[in-house]
Amino acid sequence: MTLTVTTVDVRTIVPRERHPLIFSTFAKLEPGHAMELVNDHDPKPLYYQFQAELPGAFGWDYLERGPEVWRVRIVKLAPAAGSTCCGSCQ
Repeated sequence: MTLTVTTVDVRTIVPRERHPLIFSTFAKLEPGHAMELVNDHDPKPLYYQFQAELPGAFGWDYLERGPEVWRVRIVKLAPAAGSTCCGSCQ
């Protein structure tokens, strides 16, 4: 299976618009597909927001760790058998 990756480069996006764009892009992904986030700083606060809002629904892998560019692959995981989804991951 080939991993489909959508790149989201937020370096030129106004900071207050970054997280909404990232979450809306993630919501459109099919399970098993990924987005590659390109940012100008470590997106650790975003990781904690994903943990709070979508626990167990994503995979997070750093591809590049600065100092000028950070790249993170965020994979949308398929819901576990028998689990119920809150709807934000679909």
